[in-house]
Amino acid sequence: MDRHVEAGRGDKVAIHWVGEPIDDKRDITYSELKDEVSRAANALSDLGVGSGDRVAIYMPMIPEAIVAMLACARLGAPHTVVFGGFSSEALASRIEDCGAKVVITADGGYRRGAAAALKPAVDEARTKTAAAGHVVEKVLVVRRTGQEVAWDDAVDVWWHDVVDTASTEHTPEAFDAEHPLYVMYTSGTTGKPKGILHTTGGYLVGSAYTHHSIFDLKADTDVYWCTADIGWVTGHSYIVYGPLANGATQVVYEGTPDSPEPGRWWQIIQDYKVSLFYTAPTAIRSFMKQGSEVPDSFDMSSLRILGSVGEPINPEAYVWYRHVIGGDRTPVVDTWWQTETGSVLISPLPGVTAGKPGSAMTAIPGIEAEVVDDEGKPVPNGSGGYLVITSPWPSMLRTIWGDDERYVDTYWSRFKANDQRGAYYFAGDGAKKDTDGHRLSTTEIESALVSHPKVAESAVVGATDPDTGQAVVAYVILRNEAGDGGPDIIKELSDHVRKEIGPIAKPRQIMIVPELPKTRSGKIMRRLLRDVAEGRAVGDTQTLADASIMDLISGAQATTTED
Repeated sequence: MDRHVEAGRGDKVAIHWVGEPIDDKRDITYSELKDEVSRAANALSDLGVGSGDRVAIYMPMIPEAIVAMLACARLGAPHTVVFGGFSSEALASRIEDCGAKVVITADGGYRRGAAAALKPAVDEARTKTAAAGHVVEKVLVVRRTGQEVAWDDAVDVWWHDVVDTASTEHTPEAFDAEHPLYVMYTSGTTGKPKGILHTTGGYLVGSAYTHHSIFDLKADTDVYWCTADIGWVTGHSYIVYGPLANGATQVVYEGTPDSPEPGRWWQIIQDYKVSLFYTAPTAIRSFMKQGSEVPDSFDMSSLRILGSVGEPINPEAYVWYRHVIGGDRTPVVDTWWQTETGSVLISPLPGVTAGKPGSAMTAIPGIEAEVVDDEGKPVPNGSGGYLVITSPWPSMLRTIWGDDERYVDTYWSRFKANDQRGAYYFAGDGAKKDTDGHRLSTTEIESALVSHPKVAESAVVGATDPDTGQAVVAYVILRNEAGDGGPDIIKELSDHVRKEIGPIAKPRQIMIVPELPKTRSGKIMRRLLRDVAEGRAVGDTQTLADASIMDLISGAQATTTED
């Protein structure tokens, strides 16, 4: 903030904030943002927060959430942002694991037209952590919805009482490049969350460089919008740190894509003349189900680059996105990265590399990626294997909070390098090189299913099979006009996959389901689908947007016929 203001850019809009309720909006300049961050840093200092202290943030998508993160960074206090849709149990486990001294929250936030409470979950989490021996000293609360909340004068503090009255004079402390910046929790294969630690200097280099390069940022003229929540790493890197480091003007939206009406996103793009748009394939596919009539009614000619993030985008969704939203004039940057990598590692560069629907293309300049076989040897073009990163990059994770051994075992023990560099980073993802050497995600079967006119969305997992070792199990959401499904459509879909790819790809089982298990960011939790496919008890569902979906999916199994 400081350097943009000192360079004379203080009057430039940093954030066009749009609340979910119509006409609830604010424009915040870099100068105003710097002052608010300084006030928050002074207030946190008065609450006892200093360098090295951890702060948990559990908030809706309001400007104060971004201010809270930057105030923590200014003090050298690592933050852990917990998505506001998570349960009190999920919040408590993260507070306890990182030893958070202070929690910053709000009375509530708006979602789908209703005020959703947040403070009660913090109260419950604080009770749980106290029982486990960890005491949260203070809870700083933003008044957003005006809901009644329980109050403990010994612990709870209103944001407007201590931040709004604090001084705007604050000198940010200087820290070593490896000083911890934040801990971001992500699900592990065992269901136990992993606290991914990112540090200061390298992470900022990675997020700023990739945001600037992959979106061809023209900071003086572009209006950028990433639709992620700050509770996910996409929100950290491509809402808070990357864009603000680059002096961008961006849109931040509080609510859901279709509230209060289906065209809310496209209205925002039209109103603010958004030029760079970054969202998830799940959102794109949900709009595809509705058709093109709604987006066609808005002027989105300001768009010049579209981005995709969170999971592989199937070719049909890619083409629809570019055609309907981008007007067939916008490059699509299909980005591959992880919470652990901190920033994008594989992506097309607009104006430099050609795009190919369904492919994240090649590693960006400075990144060395490879697809290897079981022995860690590179596979030839046209073959599949495991995706690895073969040399360090600036924003790489430094460890798992409090568990260095798990860090080494999870990411560095699978493949040893064939040279003096020690080990390859194993991402945990499979990949394929096409005949040109481009990296393709292993989504061919999903893409084949979604290409069928009756299919809206699909997810495919490999399940243990007594005969073949591993078999393909597909979960399918049908389009509205396809009906409820039955043996005939299952056979039709199975035959379609066989025709599109070949007999070897034909699923052992196709389940017609009403929804897929997703986090609020839209990521499909395939680990849970694998549990169902293999007949196990469903694992940890804390990170799901709606845990009840797993009951519906488990019930769907009984109505599914094997082919």
